[in-house]
Amino acid sequence: MENKDLLDKVRSKAQGWLTKSYDEETRAQVQALLDSEDPTELIECFYKDLEFGTGGLRGIMGVGSNRMNIYTVGAATQGLSNYLKQEFADLEQIKVVIGHDCRNNSRKFAEISADIFSANGIKVYLFESLRPTPEMSYAIRKLGCQSGIILTASHNPKEYNGYKAYWSDGAQMIAPHDKNTIAEVNKVHGADDIKFEGNKALIEIIGQEIDDQYIQDLTKISLSKEAIARHHDMKIVYTPIHGTGVKLVPAALKAFGFTNIIHVPEQDVVSGDFPTVVSPNPEEPAALAMAVEKAKEIDADIVMASDPDADRVGAAVKNNEGEWVLLNGNQTALMFVYYLITRWKELGKLQGKEYIVKTIVTTETIKAIAEKNGVEMYDVYTGFKWIANVMRENEGKKAYIGGGEESYGFLCEDFVRDKDAVSACAILAEIAAWAKDQGLSMYSLLQKIYVEYGFSKEKGISVVKKGKSGAEEIEAMMKRFRENPVAEIAGSKVVAFYDYATLKGQDYVENEVVTLDMPTTSNVLQYFTEDGTKISIRPSGTEPKIKFYCEVHSKVKSAEELPAADAAAAEKINQIKASLGLD
Repeated sequence: MENKDLLDKVRSKAQGWLTKSYDEETRAQVQALLDSEDPTELIECFYKDLEFGTGGLRGIMGVGSNRMNIYTVGAATQGLSNYLKQEFADLEQIKVVIGHDCRNNSRKFAEISADIFSANGIKVYLFESLRPTPEMSYAIRKLGCQSGIILTASHNPKEYNGYKAYWSDGAQMIAPHDKNTIAEVNKVHGADDIKFEGNKALIEIIGQEIDDQYIQDLTKISLSKEAIARHHDMKIVYTPIHGTGVKLVPAALKAFGFTNIIHVPEQDVVSGDFPTVVSPNPEEPAALAMAVEKAKEIDADIVMASDPDADRVGAAVKNNEGEWVLLNGNQTALMFVYYLITRWKELGKLQGKEYIVKTIVTTETIKAIAEKNGVEMYDVYTGFKWIANVMRENEGKKAYIGGGEESYGFLCEDFVRDKDAVSACAILAEIAAWAKDQGLSMYSLLQKIYVEYGFSKEKGISVVKKGKSGAEEIEAMMKRFRENPVAEIAGSKVVAFYDYATLKGQDYVENEVVTLDMPTTSNVLQYFTEDGTKISIRPSGTEPKIKFYCEVHSKVKSAEELPAADAAAAEKINQIKASLGLD
């Protein structure tokens, strides 16, 4: 499409937002965009409609069809309402749960969504104030609801907000429900199609009672109560980074038996502006900096942080020299899996029908732990909804031990169907207490795992490409890697290449085409090399970036060999970046 054609299309679309169906403030902002000499912002706001990705609806807040506002949120809620009424037409009363995080406009979007659902005759359970995403998932199942939504943009910068839609099992929607909902949302052509006038009789405010039930159920997954009793006063520094974790993580830690939880007061302040951090993402060292400083002051045992909607957890521990180091998502996932399987085994809970789940871009060392202990492992796509899908299929047949992904998400319990930083923080603290019982620090426990199951080093590389032109660049990069697979990476021959968009792969050792057993296609490519290296490439479903996941492996005989193995792996990753043209 030529630039003029695009601009004409965008202007026409924007004109539709100047009718009386839209509020006065919105109309004024749209008019200002139309009047501006530079059409860049107008194009960005209207060139497309926000779509559901791996994380649902997510975007920058502002006016326009490509922004998060009461009309895009309203269209999503109206479309979901229409679909629920079709799917559950035989039910006397359809029910949904609504939660929200700390972000600017999250409460407003949640209340407007409650009005729209209720205007469509749907019973709404609306949390009284901000709550973690996993608690909303829990409430869907606990209250017997058909769906639920949470207003959150997870760990994105403060300009963003988002809308995640869930199904009756408490998991984010997958096919056919996501596609069917999108189809219904696309039928909502403007504000006139949205029922904004709520029915207050159908809106019930919920809060403390669900909190109490959720925390009580979480305590049932504890596997080392005696170790906690012995080390209940270990020093735990926790920060919610201004988000929803402040509500429940300290309460959950106390319920597990921990008595010495140290806060970072400045970050307990609930704020969508995230005043103490540039980005409220526990994957980034800067987000944990204040908590680590606090840990140094008091000589803490562990540092933990959750993102704004408390589904991801970041952690820091002391290394053998007493220096604080951050664990990455692969390392925390490794420790969770190792601990859970080990304790299930020690407690006689392994009966041969247990399983764990990881995403295809998460470390393969988890597979080694599962195989050695006779536990089945499932590999799924990125996005916790795929882990939840395996849980749904195995419900009542097999026992779920745990599941996680490299992007700092883990789920230890089966009665929630999304990653859960509340339970993850409690179990991380429990692991620290259990390790102490064996004379180990968290860091030395990780080293022990590497010696037993092999050392792995993972590095995520994100190439950011913003806006419409950026999306086109990302598409071109994927096309190049797909159509011209590399034969060698960092001096090691490629032995397998998988394309999840076609569900076909090439085994170069056997010289044969393989079929990938996955529930649907996905825009992901993977390379495996002779020396055990794995490279995964995928565009982000929620952010304007293309992601490269590098994973290298080596064997070590003792903890003393780990520093050299780590240095060699770092050099190998630099070579991989050069091979892929990412320098």
